[in-house]
Amino acid sequence: MRRFGLTGGIATGKSSVATILRNDFNATVLDADQIARDIVAPGQPALDALVAHFGDGVLLDNGSLNRALLGEKVMAKPEEREALNQITHPRIFEAIHSALTDCEKRGEHAAFVEAALMVETGSYRMYDALIVVDCSPTIQLARLMHRNDMDEATAKQWIESQMPLSEKRAVADWIIENNGSQEELSQSVHACWQSLTERDQYLTKE
Repeated sequence: MRRFGLTGGIATGKSSVATILRNDFNATVLDADQIARDIVAPGQPALDALVAHFGDGVLLDNGSLNRALLGEKVMAKPEEREALNQITHPRIFEAIHSALTDCEKRGEHAAFVEAALMVETGSYRMYDALIVVDCSPTIQLARLMHRNDMDEATAKQWIESQMPLSEKRAVADWIIENNGSQEELSQSVHACWQSLTERDQYLTKE
């Protein structure tokens, strides 16, 4: 089974690309962000570890993780962000590996993993190829402000806390530019899929 990484910067359109892959090509796309939510659900060891490190204040009244508050706590503190990563990343990687193994057992020919920090963690090396979704800084900022209802200063802080997109592009096998309409993005994803199938005919086998 071929395994492909799908990443990019915040608000560049990774999830939109994943949706097109699912809808237009019936591709299996694992969402690492959803997996990250699952491993910190109430009753999971990762949530207990987060509470032990960050305190009960990171919990909502219903006992679930207050992801927004935790994000604020680690935003400007690299040592706290590292603590968060040490608690969650090994469990996320294990869950992704298990899900991919299940895909292979079902006889699937290919699977994509959508993850924001794939290059930062080095996990992109686990995949046969890496797709990076990119857009201009101006569009990225506008999308993030609109999507998260943020002011410009906060949105810039979020973007600047991430790895520069140029570093992700440097290790990409394919780059999907997402600066235009949804139709233009769809065309770009279709072109990427065509490149994948030309490179690896295994994807098109029945």
